Amino acid sequence: MEAESEPYVRLATLRMLHQSMAELNTGRSLADTLQTVADGVVKGLDFEMAAVNLVKPDGDLVVAAVAGSEGAEAMLAGRTGSRAAWERRLAMGERWGELRFIPYTESWVLLDDDVPQWHAAGPAPRYADEWHPMDLLLAPMYSSDGDLLGVISVDKPRTGRRPGAWGREALQMYAFQAGIAISNARLRANMQRALVRLEREQQALRASEESFRQAFEYAPSGMAVAELGGDHHGRLVRINDALCRLLDRPAATLRRYGFSDLVHPEDRATLLRTSAEGGRAELRLCRRDGSYVWVSLRNSVVADATDGPRFLLTHVEDIEERKRHELQLAHRASHDALTGLPNSAELRARLGARLCDKPVAVSGAAQLAPSGAVLGGGFAQSGPGNGAAGGFTGAFPAPVGGFDHHVHTFPPTVDSPMEKGLAVLFCDLDGFKSINDRFGHHCGDAVLIEVARRLANGVRENDTVARLGGDEFVVLADNLARSDAQDLAVRLRNAIIPPIRVEGRAVRVGASFGISWAGCGMSAEEVLHSADQRMYVEKRSRSGARRRAG
Repeated sequence: MEAESEPYVRLATLRMLHQSMAELNTGRSLADTLQTVADGVVKGLDFEMAAVNLVKPDGDLVVAAVAGSEGAEAMLAGRTGSRAAWERRLAMGERWGELRFIPYTESWVLLDDDVPQWHAAGPAPRYADEWHPMDLLLAPMYSSDGDLLGVISVDKPRTGRRPGAWGREALQMYAFQAGIAISNARLRANMQRALVRLEREQQALRASEESFRQAFEYAPSGMAVAELGGDHHGRLVRINDALCRLLDRPAATLRRYGFSDLVHPEDRATLLRTSAEGGRAELRLCRRDGSYVWVSLRNSVVADATDGPRFLLTHVEDIEERKRHELQLAHRASHDALTGLPNSAELRARLGARLCDKPVAVSGAAQLAPSGAVLGGGFAQSGPGNGAAGGFTGAFPAPVGGFDHHVHTFPPTVDSPMEKGLAVLFCDLDGFKSINDRFGHHCGDAVLIEVARRLANGVRENDTVARLGGDEFVVLADNLARSDAQDLAVRLRNAIIPPIRVEGRAVRVGASFGISWAGCGMSAEEVLHSADQRMYVEKRSRSGARRRAG
C-alpha cells in the first residue's frame, strides 16, 4: 500500500476506500452504521482488525463494533472504558494529523487501565517501521461541533509495517466520514423514534410538530423560522441551538431580529433576492462581537392549508472555512507573492474599473497628446496644465442622454485645488540592479519588501500601491490636484532614499517617478504607458543633471 513504485496498489485501495465510504450511510440503524464503519476499515484500509468505541451519554466509551476477528469480538464487544482513560491515550499519543499513535515502547503503561484491548506482547521489531503487536493507532471521530463521537482502534496492518503518509491520510479521511455517518445515523434514529411516538399517539398535528422539533432542535447546523407577512415580516420566531452557537447570541436576543438586521450591509440585496421558496444564498451574518461569519442560507416556506404561506424555514450552514480558502486563493491570484502588494493584473483591474471607453468633453472633442514635459522637482507629469496633454480638456460633463450610472474620471486641466483627478505615479528604483548584482537576490528581495512597506505607509488608506514586477511600482491616488500629485511623489521619493539595513549592511536606492492622469476614453494600458514614459523622461533628466554637475 505504501510502495511508491506500485501506484496501482494505491488506486485499488482508493477504490476500496471509496466503496467503504459509500456504504457508511446505508445502515438502517445506528448499530448497522457502527458495524459498517468497522468492516470498512478491514475491507478498504489494509488492516486485519478494527474496533469502534462509541461515546455513551455518560461520557464513557463502549466497544460498539468489532471487525476482523471473532475472538476479539467475543472478548471486547459491549465492554466499556472510562472517558478519563481514553483521554489519557489521546493525549499521550504521537500526533499523525488527527490520528494518535502510541508505540509499543510507551503503550505498556496502559496495560492496567480499564480500556478494553486485545494487544499482546511480542518480539522487538526487526526494522524501524515494523508493526509491533502492542503498537496502538487511534482515529478519533468528531461531530460537526467538534465533540468527540468515538474512536476507531486499528491493528495488524497487512503490510506488517506502520502506515506511511498515504495510509495515515486514508485512515484520517475515513474517520472524518465515519463521524458524519454516525451523526446522521443518530439524527435518523431520533427522527424514527419521533415517528413511532407520533404513530402511537395517533395525533397527526402533534406528531408533525414533534417530528419538526426533533429535526429542528438537534440539527447539526443552524435552523430558524421567520414570520411571513404582517407587521413583523421577517422577524425570527424560532432559533435552534446550532444557530445560537454560530452567531454567539442567545435565542431570546435573536428573536428580536430578522436576518435583514444581521446581514452584512453589502449582502442585503443578496438576502432580499433569496427570501422565497427554495432560495439559496451565500452571505455574511453578524456575530455578537461585531465580526461576520460566512454562511449558506436555504429557505423553505411552511404553508398553512387555509391561509397559505405563514412561515419561512431557513437552514444556515457555516461555510467560513471554505470562504477563507477561496479568499486566500483570490488574494494569491491578485497580489504579489514577495511584497503582498496588488500585482499587475489587480492594478489594471482597479484602474480599468474607473475608466469607460467614452471620452469626456464639454466644449469640444476630447483631446489627447502623446508628449509630456519635465516639471520642477524632477518629476515628469502629463496633462494640459503644463503644456502637454495626456488628459482631457473641459470641466466635468453632464451625463449624455440624461442618465448615466458611471461616474466619469477626468484629469484636472489646471493646477487648482478645485480641479482634482486620479493620479497614476509610476516608480522605478535607481541603483537596484547593482544591489542585486553585488549582494545577491536575497538582499534585493529584502530591499523590494522594505520599499513596498515605505510606499504603502506614505499613501492614504484608499490609495493603491502595486508592484508591476522587478523594481517597478505604481501608485493610484484619487482626488488629487496637480500640485498634490507632485508633492506626493516628492514625499514617496524621500521615504525611499534613507538607507535600508539588510543582514547588517546599509544599502541605498533612489527612485524616479512619472505622473500621469487617468481619464475616461483611455485604456488602463495607455494610462500606465503614459506614466512610464514620464518616468523615463525624469530618469534621463536626473541623469543628465548629474553629468552636468560632475
